Amino acid sequence: MTTINRTRIARLRTLGLTGLVTTGAAAAALTLMPANAQAAEMTQAHTSTAVTASSGHSSRTTSGSANNLDGWIKQSLQIMKSKGIPGSYEGLKRNIMRESGGNPGAQNNWDVNAQKGTPSKGLLQVIDPTFNAYHVAGTAHSVTDPVANITAAANYAAHRYGSIDNVNSAY
Repeated sequence: MTTINRTRIARLRTLGLTGLVTTGAAAAALTLMPANAQAAEMTQAHTSTAVTASSGHSSRTTSGSANNLDGWIKQSLQIMKSKGIPGSYEGLKRNIMRESGGNPGAQNNWDVNAQKGTPSKGLLQVIDPTFNAYHVAGTAHSVTDPVANITAAANYAAHRYGSIDNVNSAY
């Protein structure tokens, strides 16, 4: 098998995993999550195409940050710093990759929250009541907006755990 064919097969597997995460199959995604290098590659490729098409976010952000996972984390960190919310790039990205695989349109339709009518949504899988309680002024008032989702989740984690950096499992 040639190197090109192996690369194509690896990319198809990555796209298959992205589909699992997108449909809310969090348990399968946790079990089948690709290696860190593949996950980062998947996030860059997937968010650049799916975000504009499926979630309706514009291709530009207000701070000039890139409209991708790296840009959303950096923009959120700027807001967090201005509001005194602790957290690091590494802590945010680790939790985002575990919770949504980097897909801002991810929604969990199977867990206890979803069964009660409040599914977890977005990059950090926040339910609407938590988002509303910990929404940070200066971000969009939409749980699926990537920057608003990250910043509200980090604000919640700061109040509950001291920092998003202290979160190493579902929260």
